[in-house]
Amino acid sequence: MSHLLHIDSSVRGDKSVSRQLTARAAARWQAAHAQGTVTYRDLAVDPIPHLDASTGLARMTPAEQRTPAQHTSFALSQQLIDEIKLANTVLLGMPLYNYGPPSTVKAWVDHIVARGVAIGADGAGLLGDTEFIVIQTRGGGYGPGTPRHGWDHAETWLPHGVAPIGLQPQFISAELTSADTYPHMADLKPQAKESLDRAISQIDALWESAGNVA
Repeated sequence: MSHLLHIDSSVRGDKSVSRQLTARAAARWQAAHAQGTVTYRDLAVDPIPHLDASTGLARMTPAEQRTPAQHTSFALSQQLIDEIKLANTVLLGMPLYNYGPPSTVKAWVDHIVARGVAIGADGAGLLGDTEFIVIQTRGGGYGPGTPRHGWDHAETWLPHGVAPIGLQPQFISAELTSADTYPHMADLKPQAKESLDRAISQIDALWESAGNVA
């Protein structure tokens, strides 16, 4: 049976464009996999603890040498990795915050990059068979020719961040999502709509060959 792991990370709740788009993608996936099941994780509501002095070395410390705090941290890593292993597809909503990913997404990645669980003894990633769809939203414009071209450090970071475990993200992006919010961006509304429409079209094309697509 097919299984989807759906992860959101935006702190904007119902106003979040990334949440709206991942919801559409999840519905698309379910339409294409009539018997499929879904696990949902909300990193904004239930954040993954950031690595700190008491837990940060848990994934590099032999089990028999771990402290209680490290055991707890490693157990969470195991849980998060098992969620990926059970999934045929991982769907991640990732807004751009201060030119990078939400810190909760970074914490999620820090936990799942674990040797012996997501990385084999030979150094090969163990999660490479999992489809990884990332829906990224950006409040501004970061494409070629814009003043902030190259300032999006989330899309450039994530493929490298998950490379050790074999995941290869496929990005669908919508930008200028703040055009409806800020008056000084009002003249960018047409481009924002074009970017959003393009992202929706790409989402709707996902899993077209999977079978029972509504």
